[in-house]
Amino acid sequence: MGWQIYRHDVLMGSSSDSWLIGLLGALDPLMEAYNESLTHDRKFYAQDINGSIAWARANKNAGILTEEEFKEIARGFGIVEDEWDSNEFQIKPGVDEDIHTANERRLGEVIGQDIAGKLHTGRSRNDQIATDLRLWVRDQLRDIQDHLEHLLQAIISRAEVEIEFIMPGYTHLQRAQPVRWSHWLLSYGFFFAADFKRLKNVIDDLNICPLGSGALSGNVFGVDREAIGRELGFMGLCWNSMNAVSDRDFLLETMSWGSRFMGHVSRIAMDLCIYSSQESGFVKLSDAYSTGSSLMPQKKNPDALELLRGKSGQMHGLLSGFTTTLNSLPSCYNKDMQEGTSSIITTISLLSDSTQILTGVLTTLTVQPAAMRRALEPSMLATELADYLVKKGVPFRETHHISGKVVALAEAQGKGMDELGVAELKVVDQRFGDDVVAACFDQEAAVEKRTAKGGTARESVREQIEVLRQLLRTGDMPPWKVFSSS
Repeated sequence: MGWQIYRHDVLMGSSSDSWLIGLLGALDPLMEAYNESLTHDRKFYAQDINGSIAWARANKNAGILTEEEFKEIARGFGIVEDEWDSNEFQIKPGVDEDIHTANERRLGEVIGQDIAGKLHTGRSRNDQIATDLRLWVRDQLRDIQDHLEHLLQAIISRAEVEIEFIMPGYTHLQRAQPVRWSHWLLSYGFFFAADFKRLKNVIDDLNICPLGSGALSGNVFGVDREAIGRELGFMGLCWNSMNAVSDRDFLLETMSWGSRFMGHVSRIAMDLCIYSSQESGFVKLSDAYSTGSSLMPQKKNPDALELLRGKSGQMHGLLSGFTTTLNSLPSCYNKDMQEGTSSIITTISLLSDSTQILTGVLTTLTVQPAAMRRALEPSMLATELADYLVKKGVPFRETHHISGKVVALAEAQGKGMDELGVAELKVVDQRFGDDVVAACFDQEAAVEKRTAKGGTARESVREQIEVLRQLLRTGDMPPWKVFSSS
């Protein structure tokens, strides 16, 4: 007889849970629930069915199935998939442990076990779930690619239409220099453009076929794995069967990409929280992405932005958690890996929703250019004074010190720098000419001086817009100009 383990409360005579667990006995109901994954991996039903049809075709070509048996399996799976699509699939608790057993059980009911029982020949759930995961994540990431493209299009459109709006640029949350609103938008556009390029690499890297690797040692029936991979749209093969069933790095890479992307999302969300506050008033959020207070009717809370910021923390936690799960696992498949299923499903949902929410926020907000203008302080033009003297041959370190003296003078007199006269400026330094006020104290002119590539001048911003457009047209963009060796 096999050994048996009795629960402590049973041994003590409790009648609340009068059951036992053992190798030859029934599975602990709690363990049954703890072990099942259908709650999560049911989302993979279409990928599991497509993989099973490809597997059946490979077995037919290897002589394991007849042509008629293959056609019956394909027909049966068509019925099963229709049931999933219409939400009519009947799950059998205690029988359907995961999506693989559920689909195969139902297939047997539709076409009979004599044929359905041949489907799993040479296949393991180890390579089956690895295949399902790669197919599902690939499909979902392609959808997220589309959402990210829409986000970039929203940024490009606003940057082009609202290119004349000038606002304070900030460092350390302090007003620093005037910039175009479009320039600020595009700063995040290039963060998301880099994310867009990296996402393509993530998709390409995971798009390799593990099916046909068996439990760990490969397939004995000589199935054509390359034909299987081509049918399922993979770009290549997992070349080692032990690696194929144990590799979940593609989930980590997806989560790592998501963690970096959500870091960028959290930053633009933080900026927009500040810009939409009453203290700034640079933008007004649409009612579709904000709420009122339950107590204070005058408040309009940036809920969407705060949730985006908060979700970034959840994304970082998912990456950290699953990294820890995989750490120090022995080779080949281990049940710990099942935890990756719920983690990647949550990851995909979070990334998809967040990208669409951020696109909605950016598409519907209203810019307040007058408020931006009012926030442009004269002291933000201190660098213009330094640059003015540099053009007269004064070393920058000296001009920086001189412009600091002008700032101090204006503060001491309780006025803006632009209210200082030429005579007062010449007291600070005789090298200031009669044209200094006109040359330095114009916010628009200060912006337009930044003509170098990547700057905030109008034409520089337009060039940045075109670079992002090129990314959307071709899937790539020049990170910099290619210099000739000469």
